[in-house]
Amino acid sequence: MTTERISPPLTGGERETLRAYLDFHRATLAMKCEGLGDEELRRRSMPPSTLSLLGLVRHMAEVERTWFRRVINREDIPFVWSATGDYQEAYDTSGATRAEAFDAWQREVEHARRIEREAESLDITGYQPRWEEHVSLRLVMLHLIHEYARHNGHADFLREGIDGTVGA
Repeated sequence: MTTERISPPLTGGERETLRAYLDFHRATLAMKCEGLGDEELRRRSMPPSTLSLLGLVRHMAEVERTWFRRVINREDIPFVWSATGDYQEAYDTSGATRAEAFDAWQREVEHARRIEREAESLDITGYQPRWEEHVSLRLVMLHLIHEYARHNGHADFLREGIDGTVGA
């Protein structure tokens, strides 16, 4: 399966641009994982780090769920992989599979897209308890773009270490 990654527009409105950049970075993470099996996706960067491509996918499912569903949509739902709200637990891929990680991530991305589309404006807010602050949808989208961009840099190195593939 080949991931379609559409370049963001060079001109356009704020919301359209944020949406396009977020989807671009989501597609980049998926591209970094293409063609790899469970074992390769579980391969860790270097001891003692637990960072792996599969862990990044699981982590981003938690991030999408937290920011869009828990914060903006105010849903009272638990984390995907942690009963204690610890984002680091997503990096434990010892029993994880590509299928379960990507299914969870894609589900959370679809929820996030729906929440963003249905929002009246980028100015709507939700409460982020870790920051003890209200945050706008605009900030959430920018934060997710930043989060994906940072982790896609990690994904570049992880993928190169697995099979020498670079770029994307």
